[in-house]
Amino acid sequence: MKNILIKLGEIDRRFIFLLIALSVLIPLIRPEWINIPIKTTKNSEVVFNELNKLQENNKVLVSFAYGASTMPEIHPMSIALLNHLFSKGIKVYIVALWPEGVMMAADVMNEVISSGLFNIQDGIDYVNLGYKQGGPIVISGIATDIRSLYKQDINLNTFDNIPMMDGISNVKDFDFVFDLSAGNPGNAEWVQFACDENKVPLSSGCTSIMVTDAIPYVESGQLRGILAGMPGAAEYEDLVYNYLQSLDGNKYINENVKIIPGKATARMSSQSMAHLLMVLLIIFGNISYYYKMKEKE
Repeated sequence: MKNILIKLGEIDRRFIFLLIALSVLIPLIRPEWINIPIKTTKNSEVVFNELNKLQENNKVLVSFAYGASTMPEIHPMSIALLNHLFSKGIKVYIVALWPEGVMMAADVMNEVISSGLFNIQDGIDYVNLGYKQGGPIVISGIATDIRSLYKQDINLNTFDNIPMMDGISNVKDFDFVFDLSAGNPGNAEWVQFACDENKVPLSSGCTSIMVTDAIPYVESGQLRGILAGMPGAAEYEDLVYNYLQSLDGNKYINENVKIIPGKATARMSSQSMAHLLMVLLIIFGNISYYYKMKEKE
């Protein structure tokens, strides 16, 4: 046994690199092979429960304020969010507060539509109002008079030709606001300039590094829970996946389409496997080193 442990410490580093690569790639390529259970935290459950209270034809404003660099953390929760909302027949209004947010929103919508789960139509079930420069000023404008900022959607359709825009004039006309952000403007600005003053429920999905700044708003009730980075995305994905699986005869979901787990779940499995392998390699490496030193004494 001692000789085996010593030999383990002498493994060619190229073989170690291969093991690490496999531990990362296998859960991503074949997530069904390695399905590590996800334990949801209170904040993710609060977000899910708050959104699950919404009713058919309620109106939700979704703000995209992130870019390609934070896609791995926020994109999966964006997709899970829209799947959750569309499964309940909720009307989705999209705005982008970052220039890249337009592309992020379009990519998320393309993924949701291409999944075939829902028969949704632009202008009837969702509308993308595009990007406006100004950050907090735009949020403040949405809070008071959205029509002074936006005259048409991203496809250049005027509001008169968009049935969803009937009766929408400011943030009070929405039943919920959801912020997807990786910086400024983010959930703090939505609290300060729009939602708190007008008593509109607000939740947020953000990068892990933003969570410490957002927690005071969560504890005060100004934020209805928060999805924190990749772990939060995986937790919310799991909650939405289980919810969609439990639905029977839902008129908004195409029954012949298979519901699949989200990408964050696979990425968390990949991360966990890589971390586990590294810990084992460190343990065996230290044991091997110990026995080598004992032999030299």
